[in-house]
Amino acid sequence: MTHSEVGWGGRRVVFHVLACCGLLAACEIGSEVRPLTPAREPVPAAPAVVARPGPDVPTAPEPKLAPRRVAPEPTERTRATQALAVKLGAPGAKVADPCVAPGGSGCERTALAPFFESLDALSSGTATGPTVIEAFGNSLIAGDRIVDILRDDLGAGFGAAGRGVLLVDRMAPYGGRGRTGYSKGGWEPRTLGELRKPPHPFGITGVYHVATVARARSRFKLEGEPRGTLWWLDVPKGGALTVLSGDTVLARTEPAGSGESKATRFELPPGATSVDIVAEAKGAVVQGVVLQQARPGIVLDMLGVPSADASLYARLDDAALRSQLAEREPRLLVFFLGGNESKRLEWKRTDLETLRTDLGALLRRARGAAPNSACLVVGPMDAVRDSKDQGKAFTQRPFLEAVVDAERQVTLAEGCAFFNLYEAMGGKGALSRFHQAGFMHEDLVHPRGRGLDVLGHLVTDALLRAWVETPPASRRVASLSPAAGSPSGSTVEAAP
Repeated sequence: MTHSEVGWGGRRVVFHVLACCGLLAACEIGSEVRPLTPAREPVPAAPAVVARPGPDVPTAPEPKLAPRRVAPEPTERTRATQALAVKLGAPGAKVADPCVAPGGSGCERTALAPFFESLDALSSGTATGPTVIEAFGNSLIAGDRIVDILRDDLGAGFGAAGRGVLLVDRMAPYGGRGRTGYSKGGWEPRTLGELRKPPHPFGITGVYHVATVARARSRFKLEGEPRGTLWWLDVPKGGALTVLSGDTVLARTEPAGSGESKATRFELPPGATSVDIVAEAKGAVVQGVVLQQARPGIVLDMLGVPSADASLYARLDDAALRSQLAEREPRLLVFFLGGNESKRLEWKRTDLETLRTDLGALLRRARGAAPNSACLVVGPMDAVRDSKDQGKAFTQRPFLEAVVDAERQVTLAEGCAFFNLYEAMGGKGALSRFHQAGFMHEDLVHPRGRGLDVLGHLVTDALLRAWVETPPASRRVASLSPAAGSPSGSTVEAAP
Protein backbone atom coordinates (compact mmCIF):
# COMPACT_ATOMS: atom_id res chain seq x y z
CA MET A 1 0.00 0.00 0.00
CA THR A 2 1.23 3.48 -0.80
CA HIS A 3 0.20 6.79 0.64
CA SER A 4 0.19 10.10 -1.23
CA GLU A 5 -1.06 13.54 -0.42
CA VAL A 6 -1.72 16.03 -3.22
CA GLY A 7 -3.34 19.44 -3.60
CA TRP A 8 -6.44 19.67 -5.75
CA GLY A 9 -8.57 22.76 -6.09
CA GLY A 10 -7.34 24.41 -2.90
CA ARG A 11 -7.81 21.24 -0.87
CA ARG A 12 -5.47 18.49 0.23
CA VAL A 13 -6.67 15.08 -0.92
CA VAL A 14 -5.19 12.04 0.84
CA PHE A 15 -5.16 8.83 -1.16
CA HIS A 16 -4.60 5.31 0.19
CA VAL A 17 -3.84 3.20 -2.85
CA LEU A 18 -3.35 -0.49 -3.51
CA ALA A 19 -0.83 -1.28 -6.23
CA CYS A 20 -3.32 -3.55 -7.97
CA CYS A 21 -3.88 -1.76 -11.24
CA GLY A 22 -2.93 1.25 -13.30
CA LEU A 23 -5.99 3.36 -12.51
CA LEU A 24 -6.04 5.06 -9.15
CA ALA A 25 -9.83 5.18 -8.95
CA ALA A 26 -10.19 1.48 -9.65
CA CYS A 27 -7.94 0.45 -6.76
CA GLU A 28 -8.90 3.00 -4.09
CA ILE A 29 -10.01 1.72 -0.72
CA GLY A 30 -10.48 4.99 1.11
CA SER A 31 -10.24 8.73 0.65
CA GLU A 32 -10.26 11.81 2.74
CA VAL A 33 -10.70 15.45 1.73
CA ARG A 34 -9.22 18.01 4.10
CA PRO A 35 -9.10 21.81 3.79
CA LEU A 36 -5.67 23.40 3.56
CA THR A 37 -6.44 25.63 6.54
CA PRO A 38 -6.53 24.04 10.01
CA ALA A 39 -9.95 22.78 10.96
CA ARG A 40 -11.54 23.13 14.35
CA GLU A 41 -11.39 20.10 16.60
CA PRO A 42 -14.45 17.93 16.01
CA VAL A 43 -16.98 17.59 18.77
CA PRO A 44 -16.89 13.97 20.05
CA ALA A 45 -19.98 12.07 19.09
CA ALA A 46 -22.19 10.61 21.78
CA PRO A 47 -21.73 6.86 22.20
CA ALA A 48 -24.18 4.85 20.17
CA VAL A 49 -26.85 2.85 21.95
CA VAL A 50 -27.15 -0.58 20.38
CA ALA A 51 -30.36 -2.55 20.81
CA ARG A 52 -29.52 -6.24 20.98
CA PRO A 53 -32.18 -8.55 19.55
CA GLY A 54 -33.54 -11.40 21.56
CA PRO A 55 -32.67 -15.00 20.73
CA ASP A 56 -35.75 -15.46 18.53
CA VAL A 57 -35.41 -12.16 16.62
CA PRO A 58 -33.48 -12.54 13.34
CA THR A 59 -30.65 -10.08 12.84
CA ALA A 60 -30.99 -7.95 9.72
CA PRO A 61 -27.97 -8.06 7.39
CA GLU A 62 -25.79 -4.97 7.54
CA PRO A 63 -26.28 -2.74 4.49
CA LYS A 64 -23.44 -2.65 2.00
CA LEU A 65 -21.85 0.77 1.69
CA ALA A 66 -21.32 2.20 -1.78
CA PRO A 67 -17.64 2.49 -2.77
CA ARG A 68 -16.09 5.81 -1.91
CA ARG A 69 -15.13 8.09 -4.76
CA VAL A 70 -11.68 9.52 -5.16
CA ALA A 71 -10.44 12.14 -7.60
CA PRO A 72 -7.81 11.01 -10.09
CA GLU A 73 -4.28 12.03 -9.24
CA PRO A 74 -3.57 15.45 -10.81
CA THR A 75 -1.12 15.65 -13.68
CA GLU A 76 1.92 17.91 -13.49
CA ARG A 77 0.14 20.40 -15.72
CA THR A 78 -2.86 20.41 -13.40
CA ARG A 79 -0.61 21.11 -10.41
CA ALA A 80 1.06 23.98 -12.25
CA THR A 81 -2.31 25.40 -13.34
CA GLN A 82 -3.66 25.20 -9.79
CA ALA A 83 -0.57 27.06 -8.54
CA LEU A 84 -1.18 29.76 -11.16
CA ALA A 85 -4.84 30.01 -10.10
CA VAL A 86 -3.74 30.64 -6.53
CA LYS A 87 -1.27 33.28 -7.72
CA LEU A 88 -4.05 35.02 -9.68
CA GLY A 89 -6.37 35.02 -6.69
CA ALA A 90 -8.79 32.54 -8.25
CA PRO A 91 -10.06 30.51 -5.27
CA GLY A 92 -12.43 28.24 -7.15
CA ALA A 93 -16.04 27.58 -6.19
CA LYS A 94 -18.42 24.70 -5.57
CA VAL A 95 -20.98 23.51 -8.05
CA ALA A 96 -24.55 24.16 -6.96
CA ASP A 97 -26.08 20.73 -7.62
CA PRO A 98 -29.83 20.73 -6.87
CA CYS A 99 -31.75 17.72 -5.63
CA VAL A 100 -34.08 16.40 -8.32
CA ALA A 101 -35.31 13.32 -6.42
CA PRO A 102 -35.89 13.97 -2.71
CA GLY A 103 -36.34 10.92 -0.51
CA GLY A 104 -37.37 10.17 3.01
CA SER A 105 -33.76 10.08 4.18
CA GLY A 106 -32.61 13.12 2.20
CA CYS A 107 -31.73 13.51 -1.45
CA GLU A 108 -31.68 10.34 -3.50
CA ARG A 109 -30.54 11.95 -6.75
CA THR A 110 -29.00 15.26 -7.77
CA ALA A 111 -28.92 16.97 -11.15
CA LEU A 112 -25.40 15.72 -11.88
CA ALA A 113 -26.15 12.08 -10.95
CA PRO A 114 -26.17 10.71 -14.54
CA PHE A 115 -22.70 12.10 -15.17
CA PHE A 116 -21.38 11.02 -11.79
CA GLU A 117 -22.68 7.49 -12.35
CA SER A 118 -20.83 7.38 -15.67
CA LEU A 119 -17.63 8.42 -13.91
CA ASP A 120 -18.28 5.65 -11.36
CA ALA A 121 -18.52 3.12 -14.19
CA LEU A 122 -15.34 4.39 -15.84
CA SER A 123 -13.38 4.40 -12.60
CA SER A 124 -14.53 0.89 -11.62
CA GLY A 125 -13.88 -0.58 -15.07
CA THR A 126 -17.53 -1.54 -15.62
CA ALA A 127 -18.29 0.99 -18.41
CA THR A 128 -19.06 -0.53 -21.79
CA GLY A 129 -18.74 2.59 -23.95
CA PRO A 130 -17.78 6.27 -24.01
CA THR A 131 -19.07 8.96 -21.66
CA VAL A 132 -20.02 11.87 -23.93
CA ILE A 133 -20.09 15.52 -22.84
CA GLU A 134 -21.72 18.18 -25.03
CA ALA A 135 -20.29 21.67 -24.41
CA PHE A 136 -22.44 24.47 -25.83
CA GLY A 137 -21.42 28.09 -25.47
CA ASN A 138 -19.97 31.30 -26.83
CA SER A 139 -16.50 32.45 -27.92
CA LEU A 140 -15.19 31.68 -24.43
CA ILE A 141 -15.03 28.02 -25.50
CA ALA A 142 -15.17 28.28 -29.31
CA GLY A 143 -11.36 28.40 -29.40
CA ASP A 144 -11.52 25.02 -27.64
CA ARG A 145 -8.74 25.66 -25.10
CA ILE A 146 -10.96 25.91 -22.00
CA VAL A 147 -12.76 22.70 -22.87
CA ASP A 148 -9.41 21.21 -23.93
CA ILE A 149 -8.49 21.31 -20.24
CA LEU A 150 -11.78 19.72 -19.23
CA ARG A 151 -11.40 17.06 -21.94
CA ASP A 152 -7.75 16.31 -21.25
CA ASP A 153 -7.95 16.23 -17.45
CA LEU A 154 -11.02 14.02 -17.39
CA GLY A 155 -9.47 11.86 -20.11
CA ALA A 156 -6.26 11.50 -18.11
CA GLY A 157 -8.22 10.36 -15.07
CA PHE A 158 -10.92 8.22 -16.68
CA GLY A 159 -9.60 7.36 -20.14
CA ALA A 160 -10.14 9.06 -23.50
CA ALA A 161 -12.38 7.71 -26.26
CA GLY A 162 -11.59 9.92 -29.22
CA ARG A 163 -12.59 13.21 -30.77
CA GLY A 164 -16.36 13.00 -31.24
CA VAL A 165 -18.07 15.75 -33.25
CA LEU A 166 -15.84 17.63 -35.72
CA LEU A 167 -16.40 20.34 -38.32
CA VAL A 168 -15.58 19.92 -41.99
CA ASP A 169 -13.56 23.16 -41.87
CA ARG A 170 -12.82 26.04 -39.50
CA MET A 171 -15.45 28.59 -38.47
CA ALA A 172 -13.15 31.41 -39.65
CA PRO A 173 -10.06 31.76 -41.86
CA TYR A 174 -7.87 31.65 -38.75
CA GLY A 175 -7.45 29.38 -35.75
CA GLY A 176 -6.35 25.82 -35.20
CA ARG A 177 -7.70 22.65 -36.75
CA GLY A 178 -7.75 20.44 -33.69
CA ARG A 179 -11.50 19.94 -34.01
CA THR A 180 -11.85 20.20 -37.81
CA GLY A 181 -10.82 18.45 -40.99
CA TYR A 182 -8.00 19.63 -43.24
CA SER A 183 -9.21 21.54 -46.28
CA LYS A 184 -7.59 23.75 -48.89
CA GLY A 185 -10.77 25.81 -49.18
CA GLY A 186 -14.06 25.55 -50.95
CA TRP A 187 -16.25 25.69 -47.82
CA GLU A 188 -18.18 28.73 -46.54
CA PRO A 189 -19.01 28.64 -42.79
CA ARG A 190 -22.32 29.92 -41.45
CA THR A 191 -23.05 30.14 -37.72
CA LEU A 192 -26.01 30.80 -35.46
CA GLY A 193 -24.09 33.79 -34.05
CA GLU A 194 -24.51 35.83 -37.23
CA LEU A 195 -26.47 39.08 -36.98
CA ARG A 196 -28.94 37.99 -39.65
CA LYS A 197 -30.43 34.54 -39.52
CA PRO A 198 -28.73 32.29 -42.13
CA PRO A 199 -30.93 30.54 -44.70
CA HIS A 200 -30.60 26.96 -43.42
CA PRO A 201 -31.32 25.38 -40.01
CA PHE A 202 -28.57 24.35 -37.61
CA GLY A 203 -27.82 21.10 -35.86
CA ILE A 204 -26.16 20.90 -32.46
CA THR A 205 -22.83 22.22 -33.79
CA GLY A 206 -24.44 25.64 -34.40
CA VAL A 207 -22.42 25.70 -37.64
CA TYR A 208 -22.77 24.43 -41.17
CA HIS A 209 -20.41 24.63 -44.14
CA VAL A 210 -21.61 25.18 -47.71
CA ALA A 211 -19.51 23.89 -50.62
CA THR A 212 -18.65 26.91 -52.77
CA VAL A 213 -17.12 24.78 -55.54
CA ALA A 214 -17.65 21.30 -56.91
CA ARG A 215 -15.24 18.71 -55.47
CA ALA A 216 -14.69 20.69 -52.28
CA ARG A 217 -12.87 18.25 -50.00
CA SER A 218 -11.98 17.88 -46.33
CA ARG A 219 -9.70 15.17 -44.93
CA PHE A 220 -9.77 13.76 -41.41
CA LYS A 221 -6.84 11.81 -40.01
CA LEU A 222 -8.01 8.64 -38.30
CA GLU A 223 -6.98 7.37 -34.90
CA GLY A 224 -8.33 3.84 -35.17
CA GLU A 225 -12.02 4.75 -35.12
CA PRO A 226 -14.20 1.82 -36.29
CA ARG A 227 -17.03 3.92 -37.76
CA GLY A 228 -18.28 7.45 -38.30
CA THR A 229 -21.30 9.58 -39.15
CA LEU A 230 -21.74 12.43 -41.64
CA TRP A 231 -24.32 15.04 -40.60
CA TRP A 232 -25.61 16.95 -43.64
CA LEU A 233 -28.48 19.12 -44.80
CA ASP A 234 -30.71 17.89 -47.60
CA VAL A 235 -30.98 21.30 -49.28
CA PRO A 236 -32.62 21.69 -52.72
CA LYS A 237 -30.05 21.45 -55.53
CA GLY A 238 -27.31 20.86 -52.98
CA GLY A 239 -25.79 17.82 -54.60
CA ALA A 240 -24.50 14.64 -53.03
CA LEU A 241 -21.62 14.13 -50.61
CA THR A 242 -19.23 11.19 -50.85
CA VAL A 243 -17.27 9.60 -48.01
CA LEU A 244 -13.95 8.12 -49.15
CA SER A 245 -11.00 6.33 -47.60
CA GLY A 246 -8.26 6.28 -50.21
CA ASP A 247 -9.99 5.23 -53.41
CA THR A 248 -12.72 3.29 -51.58
CA VAL A 249 -16.20 4.82 -51.41
CA LEU A 250 -17.59 4.23 -47.92
CA ALA A 251 -20.90 6.06 -48.31
CA ARG A 252 -22.74 8.47 -50.55
CA THR A 253 -25.66 10.70 -49.61
CA GLU A 254 -28.90 10.63 -51.57
CA PRO A 255 -30.32 14.17 -51.48
CA ALA A 256 -34.01 14.69 -52.18
CA GLY A 257 -34.29 18.41 -51.42
CA SER A 258 -36.36 17.96 -48.25
CA GLY A 259 -34.47 20.64 -46.32
CA GLU A 260 -34.05 18.26 -43.37
CA SER A 261 -30.97 17.35 -41.36
CA LYS A 262 -29.72 13.86 -42.26
CA ALA A 263 -27.20 11.38 -40.89
CA THR A 264 -25.20 9.01 -43.10
CA ARG A 265 -23.22 6.36 -41.23
CA PHE A 266 -20.13 4.60 -42.56
CA GLU A 267 -17.80 1.81 -41.49
CA LEU A 268 -14.06 2.51 -41.59
CA PRO A 269 -11.73 -0.13 -43.05
CA PRO A 270 -9.22 -1.71 -40.63
CA GLY A 271 -5.92 0.10 -40.87
CA ALA A 272 -7.34 3.18 -42.62
CA THR A 273 -5.38 6.35 -41.89
CA SER A 274 -7.74 9.00 -43.24
CA VAL A 275 -11.27 9.63 -44.45
CA ASP A 276 -12.37 12.34 -46.91
CA ILE A 277 -15.68 14.18 -47.27
CA VAL A 278 -16.17 15.37 -50.86
CA ALA A 279 -18.94 17.60 -52.22
CA GLU A 280 -19.89 16.40 -55.68
CA ALA A 281 -21.42 19.76 -56.56
CA LYS A 282 -21.52 23.34 -55.39
CA GLY A 283 -24.11 23.96 -52.67
CA ALA A 284 -23.80 20.76 -50.62
CA VAL A 285 -24.12 21.47 -46.87
CA VAL A 286 -22.27 19.69 -44.03
CA GLN A 287 -23.25 20.13 -40.37
CA GLY A 288 -20.54 17.93 -38.87
CA VAL A 289 -18.64 14.65 -38.84
CA VAL A 290 -18.56 12.22 -35.91
CA LEU A 291 -15.40 10.15 -35.38
CA GLN A 292 -15.25 8.30 -32.09
CA GLN A 293 -13.72 5.24 -30.47
CA ALA A 294 -15.93 2.42 -29.20
CA ARG A 295 -13.93 1.95 -25.99
CA PRO A 296 -14.88 3.43 -22.59
CA GLY A 297 -13.53 6.88 -21.86
CA ILE A 298 -14.33 10.58 -22.06
CA VAL A 299 -15.46 12.28 -25.28
CA LEU A 300 -16.14 16.03 -25.19
CA ASP A 301 -17.85 17.69 -28.15
CA MET A 302 -17.01 21.39 -28.43
CA LEU A 303 -20.19 23.10 -29.69
CA GLY A 304 -19.29 26.72 -28.95
CA VAL A 305 -20.05 29.52 -31.41
CA PRO A 306 -18.77 33.13 -31.27
CA SER A 307 -21.46 35.69 -30.28
CA ALA A 308 -23.82 32.94 -29.10
CA ASP A 309 -26.28 33.40 -26.27
CA ALA A 310 -29.35 31.51 -25.10
CA SER A 311 -31.55 33.49 -27.48
CA LEU A 312 -29.51 32.58 -30.55
CA TYR A 313 -29.52 28.90 -29.61
CA ALA A 314 -33.21 29.01 -30.44
CA ARG A 315 -31.99 28.77 -34.07
CA LEU A 316 -31.15 25.09 -33.54
CA ASP A 317 -33.54 22.95 -35.56
CA ASP A 318 -35.65 20.92 -33.14
CA ALA A 319 -35.60 17.73 -35.22
CA ALA A 320 -31.82 17.93 -35.64
CA LEU A 321 -31.35 18.69 -31.95
CA ARG A 322 -33.31 15.59 -30.99
CA SER A 323 -31.83 13.21 -33.56
CA GLN A 324 -28.23 14.30 -33.07
CA LEU A 325 -28.35 14.30 -29.27
CA ALA A 326 -30.05 10.89 -29.41
CA GLU A 327 -27.12 9.65 -31.49
CA ARG A 328 -24.54 11.16 -29.14
CA GLU A 329 -26.25 9.85 -25.95
CA PRO A 330 -24.56 12.46 -23.72
CA ARG A 331 -24.22 12.06 -19.98
CA LEU A 332 -23.53 15.75 -19.42
CA LEU A 333 -24.74 18.89 -21.19
CA VAL A 334 -22.66 21.98 -20.35
CA PHE A 335 -23.68 25.52 -21.30
CA PHE A 336 -21.06 28.31 -21.09
CA LEU A 337 -23.31 31.39 -21.30
CA GLY A 338 -23.75 34.90 -19.91
CA GLY A 339 -20.94 36.98 -21.36
CA ASN A 340 -22.83 38.11 -24.46
CA GLU A 341 -26.03 38.50 -22.46
CA SER A 342 -24.35 41.00 -20.11
CA LYS A 343 -23.05 42.97 -23.11
CA ARG A 344 -26.47 43.08 -24.73
CA LEU A 345 -28.04 44.21 -21.49
CA GLU A 346 -25.53 47.06 -21.33
CA TRP A 347 -26.33 47.98 -24.93
CA LYS A 348 -30.09 47.78 -24.16
CA ARG A 349 -30.63 45.08 -26.78
CA THR A 350 -32.29 42.71 -24.32
CA ASP A 351 -33.57 42.59 -20.74
CA LEU A 352 -33.33 40.26 -17.77
CA GLU A 353 -36.79 38.81 -18.28
CA THR A 354 -35.89 37.80 -21.86
CA LEU A 355 -32.65 36.29 -20.57
CA ARG A 356 -34.55 34.20 -18.04
CA THR A 357 -37.14 33.08 -20.58
CA ASP A 358 -34.62 32.14 -23.28
CA LEU A 359 -32.27 30.29 -20.94
CA GLY A 360 -35.14 28.29 -19.46
CA ALA A 361 -36.40 27.41 -22.94
CA LEU A 362 -32.92 26.28 -24.05
CA LEU A 363 -32.44 24.04 -21.02
CA ARG A 364 -35.88 22.46 -21.42
CA ARG A 365 -35.31 21.79 -25.14
CA ALA A 366 -31.87 20.26 -24.62
CA ARG A 367 -32.93 18.14 -21.65
CA GLY A 368 -36.04 16.99 -23.51
CA ALA A 369 -33.78 15.82 -26.35
CA ALA A 370 -31.33 14.12 -23.95
CA PRO A 371 -33.46 12.99 -20.98
CA ASN A 372 -30.77 10.67 -19.60
CA SER A 373 -28.16 13.42 -19.37
CA ALA A 374 -27.14 15.66 -16.52
CA CYS A 375 -26.90 19.38 -17.24
CA LEU A 376 -24.67 22.18 -15.98
CA VAL A 377 -24.65 25.91 -16.70
CA VAL A 378 -21.34 27.75 -16.32
CA GLY A 379 -21.93 31.45 -15.70
CA PRO A 380 -19.94 34.33 -17.21
CA MET A 381 -16.42 35.29 -16.20
CA ASP A 382 -15.57 38.72 -14.80
CA ALA A 383 -16.09 41.44 -17.42
CA VAL A 384 -15.41 45.16 -17.78
CA ARG A 385 -16.77 47.90 -19.98
CA ASP A 386 -15.62 48.17 -23.57
CA SER A 387 -11.89 49.00 -23.67
CA LYS A 388 -12.69 51.87 -26.07
CA ASP A 389 -14.71 53.67 -23.39
CA GLN A 390 -12.54 56.60 -22.37
CA GLY A 391 -11.92 56.91 -18.65
CA LYS A 392 -13.74 53.64 -17.88
CA ALA A 393 -10.91 51.15 -18.09
CA PHE A 394 -11.53 48.13 -15.83
CA THR A 395 -14.91 49.41 -14.72
CA GLN A 396 -17.05 46.35 -14.15
CA ARG A 397 -19.67 45.72 -16.79
CA PRO A 398 -23.13 46.74 -15.58
CA PHE A 399 -25.60 43.87 -15.13
CA LEU A 400 -22.82 41.26 -14.84
CA GLU A 401 -23.75 40.19 -11.33
CA ALA A 402 -27.44 40.42 -12.20
CA VAL A 403 -26.83 38.00 -15.08
CA VAL A 404 -25.01 35.59 -12.75
CA ASP A 405 -27.90 35.69 -10.26
CA ALA A 406 -30.56 35.29 -12.97
CA GLU A 407 -28.76 32.35 -14.58
CA ARG A 408 -28.32 30.64 -11.24
CA GLN A 409 -32.01 31.00 -10.34
CA VAL A 410 -33.25 29.75 -13.71
CA THR A 411 -30.75 26.90 -13.85
CA LEU A 412 -31.58 25.50 -10.43
CA ALA A 413 -35.31 25.90 -11.04
CA GLU A 414 -34.92 23.81 -14.21
CA GLY A 415 -33.20 21.03 -12.28
CA CYS A 416 -29.70 21.69 -13.63
CA ALA A 417 -26.45 22.37 -11.77
CA PHE A 418 -24.80 25.79 -11.80
CA PHE A 419 -21.15 26.82 -11.59
CA ASN A 420 -20.32 30.45 -10.76
CA LEU A 421 -17.20 31.08 -12.85
CA TYR A 422 -17.20 34.76 -11.85
CA GLU A 423 -16.89 33.79 -8.19
CA ALA A 424 -14.41 30.99 -8.92
CA MET A 425 -11.96 33.29 -10.71
CA GLY A 426 -12.04 35.77 -7.84
CA GLY A 427 -15.10 37.98 -8.39
CA LYS A 428 -14.91 41.70 -9.06
CA GLY A 429 -11.44 42.74 -10.16
CA ALA A 430 -10.38 39.27 -11.30
CA LEU A 431 -10.15 40.32 -14.95
CA SER A 432 -7.73 43.11 -14.00
CA ARG A 433 -5.44 40.60 -12.31
CA PHE A 434 -5.58 38.32 -15.37
CA HIS A 435 -4.74 41.32 -17.58
CA GLN A 436 -1.81 42.39 -15.45
CA ALA A 437 -0.43 38.87 -15.70
CA GLY A 438 -0.68 39.03 -19.52
CA PHE A 439 -3.59 36.62 -19.84
CA MET A 440 -6.15 38.90 -21.58
CA HIS A 441 -6.35 40.04 -25.18
CA GLU A 442 -6.35 43.77 -25.84
CA ASP A 443 -10.14 43.77 -26.19
CA LEU A 444 -10.31 42.96 -22.45
CA VAL A 445 -12.99 40.40 -23.29
CA HIS A 446 -11.22 37.23 -24.34
CA PRO A 447 -8.63 35.47 -22.15
CA ARG A 448 -5.55 33.98 -23.75
CA GLY A 449 -2.73 31.55 -23.04
CA ARG A 450 -2.50 30.16 -19.55
CA GLY A 451 -5.44 32.31 -18.46
CA LEU A 452 -7.67 30.01 -20.49
CA ASP A 453 -6.05 27.02 -18.81
CA VAL A 454 -6.92 28.43 -15.38
CA LEU A 455 -10.58 28.91 -16.33
CA GLY A 456 -10.79 25.36 -17.67
CA HIS A 457 -9.13 24.03 -14.54
CA LEU A 458 -11.64 25.81 -12.30
CA VAL A 459 -14.50 23.99 -14.04
CA THR A 460 -12.78 20.60 -13.98
CA ASP A 461 -11.77 20.98 -10.35
CA ALA A 462 -15.32 21.88 -9.29
CA LEU A 463 -16.82 18.90 -11.15
CA LEU A 464 -14.33 16.43 -9.71
CA ARG A 465 -14.73 17.82 -6.21
CA ALA A 466 -18.53 17.56 -6.49
CA TRP A 467 -18.20 13.95 -7.72
CA VAL A 468 -15.99 13.02 -4.77
CA GLU A 469 -18.09 14.81 -2.16
CA THR A 470 -21.56 13.77 -3.36
CA PRO A 471 -22.64 10.42 -1.87
CA PRO A 472 -23.56 7.90 -4.59
CA ALA A 473 -27.31 7.47 -5.01
CA SER A 474 -28.78 4.56 -3.06
CA ARG A 475 -31.03 3.66 -5.95
CA ARG A 476 -31.94 4.92 -9.39
CA VAL A 477 -35.06 6.84 -10.33
CA ALA A 478 -36.85 6.54 -13.64
CA SER A 479 -36.03 10.00 -14.98
CA LEU A 480 -33.77 12.94 -14.28
CA SER A 481 -36.58 15.36 -15.03
CA PRO A 482 -38.45 16.42 -11.87
CA ALA A 483 -42.20 16.69 -11.84
CA ALA A 484 -43.62 20.08 -12.76
CA GLY A 485 -43.02 22.59 -10.01
CA SER A 486 -41.10 20.07 -7.92
CA PRO A 487 -37.40 21.04 -8.17
CA SER A 488 -36.40 22.40 -4.82
CA GLY A 489 -33.83 25.12 -4.46
CA SER A 490 -31.76 22.94 -2.14
CA THR A 491 -28.32 21.85 -3.21
CA VAL A 492 -26.21 18.96 -2.08
CA GLU A 493 -23.47 20.00 0.33
CA ALA A 494 -20.11 18.35 0.63
CA ALA A 495 -20.04 15.12 2.56
CA PRO A 496 -18.34 15.49 5.96
